[in-house]
Amino acid sequence: MDVTAEPSLPLRAARVVTEVLSPIVIVVALVLAVAWQGTGYALVPTLAWSLLVAVFYSAIPMVILVRGARRGRWGGHWVAERERRFVPFLLSLGSALVGLVIMLVGGAPRVVVALAWSMITIVVACLVITRWWKVSVHATVASGAAATIVLLYGPWYLVLVAGVALVCWARVTVAAHTVAQVVVGALLGPIVGGVVFLTLR
Repeated sequence: MDVTAEPSLPLRAARVVTEVLSPIVIVVALVLAVAWQGTGYALVPTLAWSLLVAVFYSAIPMVILVRGARRGRWGGHWVAERERRFVPFLLSLGSALVGLVIMLVGGAPRVVVALAWSMITIVVACLVITRWWKVSVHATVASGAAATIVLLYGPWYLVLVAGVALVCWARVTVAAHTVAQVVVGALLGPIVGGVVFLTLR
């Protein structure tokens, strides 16, 4: 086997999907959609609350992942090793909780706070599961985001399930997860995150 051969087209496509539809990107897009509805479609408040959530739920966790990878604490910015995921998950949870406190003090729209709690619950669930099993965070976030959009904007957005399937395919194709791990992740998002969001919004 030629180990120097170029990766196949499906593998290259899967790597692109892994980055373009990563949890970090999806969270930013999701909060924009949620804040837009929660602020009564007002542009400035939407951008303000979206920026806050993006910083504490996306940017800071990404910095944690990238810096840890560069320092050799884990393999790659998506933390390939299950046993090394606990610390970055815990740090990301801390960032999310700080963001939540700011939202509560600042009087964020109820739906935005519900989204924050939903994402925190998902992080906690993944944190617990990852102690024993490498559930797919990509699939969890993608499916949870799709469920949230459907709850807010209606059943037409069930088409987003195709995007969830694409994320699952990508994570299996790049050999980051097994089929079981992406399937459980895809169920975890709506069941945990979706239910919390629906209850609190």
